[in-house]
Amino acid sequence: MSDLDTFTLLHLRIDPQSKAIGSAGATAAGTTSRTLEAELAALNALHRSLHSLEAPHVVPPPPVPVNPKRSANVTKLRESGNAEYRKQRYGEAIKFYTLGLQMALTRPAWEPSQLVREEVHQLYSNRAQAHMQLAGWAEGAVDAEASVEAKRQGNAKAWLRRGRCLVEMGRLEEARDWVGKGLEVEGQEKELLELLKEVEGRIAQDKASGA
Repeated sequence: MSDLDTFTLLHLRIDPQSKAIGSAGATAAGTTSRTLEAELAALNALHRSLHSLEAPHVVPPPPVPVNPKRSANVTKLRESGNAEYRKQRYGEAIKFYTLGLQMALTRPAWEPSQLVREEVHQLYSNRAQAHMQLAGWAEGAVDAEASVEAKRQGNAKAWLRRGRCLVEMGRLEEARDWVGKGLEVEGQEKELLELLKEVEGRIAQDKASGA
């Protein structure tokens, strides 16, 4: 018979002053278990060591759920990037979006992940568009995909931007699959439908010219 097949009732007591836990009785064999005494001694030692700590180390303060200053800075960087984009200074816009991403992605782990996703999906999508203005199709495709990973639904612009980048790189089959998935998520979104029609037309044209 193994130890798992046996249940032994242990009589324990707590000292009202020291709060130390001790054995109040004997085991079935009539003697106090040495293993039990050793475990209780270790537990009581840990209890005393925790009580010996001085403030503020006794209980760590609860973390602040969201740092409003960081949120304001992320928003400011995104808006600065948008301002540079409107001036057609796309390289500068990319710099601001990148700084915003770095700040958003380095939030403490205890802050809400949904907040981070909301911030980064906009920044990635905006940076993708800025890359596209500079014909940085590969960079734009990567950023648009990252935006979709952060927020799949309600993010039609990112689906569209990656699709356009794939078309410009000549990856038509991949573009068709990507835009098709985007339509499954976003519904019958007009610009995605138009892009899908364009992609299918070019694929048909390539097949016809190669026949």
